[in-house]
Order: sequence, then structure tokens, then C-alpha cells
Amino acid sequence: MTARPEPSSATERPPRGPATWPMWAVIGLARLIIQLPIRWQQALGRGMGRLFYRLGHERRAIARTNLALCFPDQPAARREQWLREHFEAAGIGVLEMAMAWWGRDAQFKGHYTIHGMEHLDRALEQGRGALLVSAHFTTLELCGRLLALHRPFAAMYRPSERPLINYLFKVNRNRHTAGVIARDDVKELLRTLRRNTPVWYAPDQATTGRQTELVPFFGEPANTQTATHRIARVSGAPVLPFFGYRRDDGHYVVTIHPPVENFPTDDAYADTLRINQLIEQAVMDAPGQYFWTHKRFKKRTGLPDPYAG
Repeated sequence: MTARPEPSSATERPPRGPATWPMWAVIGLARLIIQLPIRWQQALGRGMGRLFYRLGHERRAIARTNLALCFPDQPAARREQWLREHFEAAGIGVLEMAMAWWGRDAQFKGHYTIHGMEHLDRALEQGRGALLVSAHFTTLELCGRLLALHRPFAAMYRPSERPLINYLFKVNRNRHTAGVIARDDVKELLRTLRRNTPVWYAPDQATTGRQTELVPFFGEPANTQTATHRIARVSGAPVLPFFGYRRDDGHYVVTIHPPVENFPTDDAYADTLRINQLIEQAVMDAPGQYFWTHKRFKKRTGLPDPYAG
């Protein structure tokens, strides 16, 4: 096992005050629950997810819309099955995130398998770092922690306007990785790659701005970052798809795929489409575990809002 780097010595004070008390109470409860065996946690999380399904009317509608857009040819009953599986996975994912942040290394032993570590090691022999391109699955945070048990890497995060959420992601990812990088801090990202450190990030959520294009995701146009194309061109870092999911028996399977061949090209759209297609393939390993409650198809210029009404 590769020694994990020490986290940054910089300290950051957690947000306090009455507005944060409910969240701190939830955090305290989660830290107690993750002392249970992992299979018990999964069972409890599945029950939480069923409650989320019943109470989360808005999120349920968003997920149902996304599934209909992405899988119009699937029977409605199949999409509804994936919808229910998604909410169960989301409930489990809450506790998986707590495990990723505060769980003990020994708790994971025997509960996961990592494939393809040799692809990362070989890529780093080039000396230009590596881009570990992932996607927003409910298991995302836990899969990052599992990789961190074996290899150092830096993690990108999306700064939040909510101070406590921002603190939790920044501090807890930093604890188990070789550092955290804000999503818009391109200079630090490139410096990290030049140090031959892999960078883990997920470019599959809706965004707007100059560096985005409408690119099909499961055949449906979606605002998509072209960042992977741009960063690979500037840095020369190989791009390795990195995905994971939870099997029906509760075991986690994490896979680092070989570098994407002939990438990048001169065509940002074509390269971004290839990344979307790789994510699509990963989704089909466990359709219910993808983050369907995100408005993936919002703010598309010239196209109607599928979430309106």
C-alpha cells in the first residue's frame, strides 16, 4: 500500500451558529451510524432512501424527467424501477459519504475491489500527471476514498455558496488526498499535474459559460464542460476514466480504465462527446446509482426547460 501524503497543515475554522446546528446534529448522528458494520449501514441507508422517495416530490419529478429523456425507448416500468433504485442508492450514499470522510481504513477491508491500478501507474511514468475523469454517482465520494487508500491524488471540488457545505467538502477531501483544488483554479490544477500528481474530478454536471457546449448525453443535448479537452491539450496529461459502483451484494467495484486513446484532438466538441459516452457506459453498470436528481438538462439556449411546470 502506498503511503498517503499528510494533509495540508493549514487549518480552517468550521462555520458555527444557530443556522448550522441542524446540520451539525445530522453530522453527529452520521458519525455514530458509521460505526456499524457496512452491510448494516447499507440497509439503513436503503430505508432512508425509500423515505426520501416518498417525501421528495420535487427531486422525484426531476429524476423521473431525466430518466425519460435519457431512456425514451425503455419501458416506463423499467424507468420507474431505476427511479426507486436511485433513491435507495441516494440514501445509502449519504452514509457512504460519511464513511468516506470519517470512516477508519480498517472498516473497508474486504468490502471493495479495485481494477486497473496498473493503468494509473503506467500513465504516471510519463511524468505529466493524470486526469482521473469520473462522474456524479451516489458512490462517488466513497470510491475516491477507496482509491486514496492505495495511491495519492488531488481532488477537485465545486465551491458552494453555503459555508458549511463548502467547509465539509474542502476539509474532508483534503484529509485523505494530496490536496484539494477549486473547480475554477486552473493554475493550481496545472501545477499539480506538473508535479506528476493525478487529479480526480467529475465534469458531468450542467454548467454555463464560455467553456461549455451543448453535447449529447444519452442522445439529449446537455450543457457540458469542455474542460477535459482543454486541460489535456495544455498539460499533456493522459485521461483515465475512473468509475465505481456498489454491487447488489454490497461489495464496491472501482475501475481505473486505460487512457483514452487519441485524446485530445483538435475538436473540443468531439472530445467532450467521447467523455460523455464513457460516462454513459459507466451508468449502464448500475443505472440506479447515477445522480439523476440533478437538473442535467437545464439552461439550454434555444431549447425548452424540461423541468418547467
